[in-house]
Amino acid sequence: MSKRKTERLLGLVVCLLSTGRYLTADQIRQAVPGYPEQDDLFKRMFERDKEDLRDLGVPLETGVNHPFDEDPGYRIRQQAYELPELRLEPDEAAVLGLAARVWRRAELAGAAAGALLKLRAAGIDAADIDADGERPSSQGIEPRLATAEPAFGPLWEAVRDRRPVTFSYRAAGRSDPQRRELEPWGVVNRHGRWYVAGRDRGREDTRVFRLSRIAGPVKFCGPAGSVTVPDGTDVRELVRDWDSVPAPERTATFRVRASSGVGLRQHAVSVQADSAPGWDLVTTRFADVGWAADQAAALGPDAVVLDPPDLRDAVIRRLKGVLA
Repeated sequence: MSKRKTERLLGLVVCLLSTGRYLTADQIRQAVPGYPEQDDLFKRMFERDKEDLRDLGVPLETGVNHPFDEDPGYRIRQQAYELPELRLEPDEAAVLGLAARVWRRAELAGAAAGALLKLRAAGIDAADIDADGERPSSQGIEPRLATAEPAFGPLWEAVRDRRPVTFSYRAAGRSDPQRRELEPWGVVNRHGRWYVAGRDRGREDTRVFRLSRIAGPVKFCGPAGSVTVPDGTDVRELVRDWDSVPAPERTATFRVRASSGVGLRQHAVSVQADSAPGWDLVTTRFADVGWAADQAAALGPDAVVLDPPDLRDAVIRRLKGVLA
């Protein structure tokens, strides 16, 4: 959001909070700086601003001051806009801060930052509070939930907005991807791999898809609100049943900088100090090359794949994609 638009929206909120009456669009244009003089431009900009305020959770009301008024007006009631008193125990604040840091580099980073901003507005600095209610001197090892799969973003939006999607999918044992049309019900993580579950329109049945096997872009193919999730649906259970037979495990060796690589270390079978100071040799098991490549690529210069070659090549492809 540009600085100019931010200032205009802030001025609009202050203006509508400061009056007990409904203000018409013309009155708002005169009172709030930043709106153009041309009627058409003003109407389009004002409509977008109203939609943005509602998306931000601002309780914008529409009404008239007198039954004979022809033009509707707008206002924000202070009672509806005020943040209620928020009380969190130190351990609750710590969990919220930890969750926000986990999602810092993921698609939900904006939502996490907005949540912390609201907590700080209530006098709670959740990002800097540990479980004992103290401010830690050092963050130490910081967990991160990597979502390097390109399909994650649009699929998460589709689940949120209840929109159908279409994509090309390369199933196990098939060399050529097939076109699928899906009504997504949820996106979940299992054993370090991301899945989407929903109703496959082409097969008229429930299906589960692994995000790492989606080839190319995910596109919306229907309006928001057109997907209905059946009552009692448990997406995690669907994925668990589909992934009941694990793939054969392999081992990989990484050179990882000390105090980093939490995801790799969780699956490690051995961790040894490397000959280079400040580095460890981490040997871990993995069943999916995509997951292991995502873990290593997300660490950037803090991790180097030593073996196997196909995993190293997968990491290089991901890093080249990021640079492109």
